[in-house]
Amino acid sequence: MHRLREKIERERLLLAQLPDLSVQILEHVRAHGRITIGDAVTLTGASRNTLKQHFKALRERGLLALHGQGRGAWYSFP
Repeated sequence: MHRLREKIERERLLLAQLPDLSVQILEHVRAHGRITIGDAVTLTGASRNTLKQHFKALRERGLLALHGQGRGAWYSFP
């Protein structure tokens, strides 16, 4: 129980440090298991280029993993 509380608190702190778009992306992955750039455009209304920057930052932090290439690419938790 104590470990779970610590994990939840760490996650809450991490999400507080991320931009809103990144948080929306991670919440979608948590709910659906995966996301594409197209899904994120529909979900957030942000431009593809802006979202690509957020996806790149999330991958660099180790929060998302890229699967595939080009139009068939999708992201999930590592």
